[in-house]
Amino acid sequence: MRMSVTDCGLRAQARNHRRAPAPPPPDPRVAFFDQRAPTWDDDADDVRRTLARLAELRGRIGLVPGQDVLEVGCGTGRITGWLVETVRPGRVVAVDFSPAMLAQAAVRRLAAEFRWLDVCGEIAAAEQFAVALCFHAFPHFRDQPRALRNLRRLLRPGGQLIILHLAGSAELNHFHSQLAAPVCHDLLPAAAAWPALLGRAGLELVSLVDTEGLFLLKAVSPPTPARREAPRAAAARE
Repeated sequence: MRMSVTDCGLRAQARNHRRAPAPPPPDPRVAFFDQRAPTWDDDADDVRRTLARLAELRGRIGLVPGQDVLEVGCGTGRITGWLVETVRPGRVVAVDFSPAMLAQAAVRRLAAEFRWLDVCGEIAAAEQFAVALCFHAFPHFRDQPRALRNLRRLLRPGGQLIILHLAGSAELNHFHSQLAAPVCHDLLPAAAAWPALLGRAGLELVSLVDTEGLFLLKAVSPPTPARREAPRAAAARE
C-alpha cells in the first residue's frame, strides 16, 4: 500500500507532537487575599502606625531620591505612596498576584504603576530596577527560591533587594501560625538560612537585622564584571 505525502506529514507531526505540560494549580493564597482586599485597610490606626514606623526607619532602609523601585507584593498600595515620595523623581512599579488587592490600590490614584505579577511564576524580565522591595510579603511566596531567582533577574547589576517586616521572624512566624489556611504555613526563613538561600539565587547578603519589632534584610545583585583589557605586546621594536 502506497502512503501519500500528506499521510507522511501527519504521522511525522504525531511523532513530534509533545503534550503541553499541565498548568500549575492556582495558588490558594490569591483567593485568600482577594477575599480580604476590600477590608484590608479598615484599621486606620494600623495604617498610620505603619507609615510612621517607615518614616522612622527611612535612613536604615536606605532608599534615596531618583531610584527606580519595584515593590513586590504591594497589596492595596498601603506603603506605595510613601515609596513614591521617598524616591521621587525615581519611578515606582508596584506588583501583586491578587487582582482584588490591585483594584484597591488603583483607587488611590498614586503616581506609581500597578501591575499584576506572580513572582513565583514565569516572568519576562524585560526591565530591571535599582531596588526590589518586599514589604510584609516574602513569607507568602509559595516558592521562595524561585521568587529570589526571579527577583535577581529583575535587578540591575549592583541592584539591591530589601526584605522588610515590622516584626522579627519569630514574632511573624508565630503570628502566621495562628491564621487560617493557606497562610498558616507561610514562614520567614531564619537568619542562618539566608546566606545559602540568596547565594543559590545569585544574590549576595549585605546585612540582616532580625530582632523583636524588625526584620530588615539587604542583598545585592553582583555587578557585571569589568571587561579585561587586551594584553599589550610584551616586546618593543628595537
